[in-house]
Amino acid sequence: MDTLVLNGLKYRGLHGYYEQERVDGNDFEIDLIFQFSMQQSAESDDLSHTLDYQQAQEIVDSVMNGPSIRLIERIAFLIGEKLFNSFNGLQGVTVKLRKMGPPISQPAEYAEVTMSWPR
Repeated sequence: MDTLVLNGLKYRGLHGYYEQERVDGNDFEIDLIFQFSMQQSAESDDLSHTLDYQQAQEIVDSVMNGPSIRLIERIAFLIGEKLFNSFNGLQGVTVKLRKMGPPISQPAEYAEVTMSWPR
């Protein structure tokens, strides 16, 4: 199976468990990993035969710029469900979501969740 990866989508979102996070916002990074056959698009050089990652980015935008969500697990789930149900021919999709500088007492670069949808 072939893989298309869209790495490091960056967002500022009003998501987080604590009320102040939903007021001030947090920085997030998202990686998308799509598994599907690319043979037809490789042979045809035609966008209509592959996954349009601009459309994928717009799906992520709709979640990240939407209503506040408390848990990063929920954000990743909503993104993955929408992506998986929006593209025909996907054999799988993985969403990696990082919350930068999580609100914990020890400095940390990020907290990350990874969720996958195999067909």
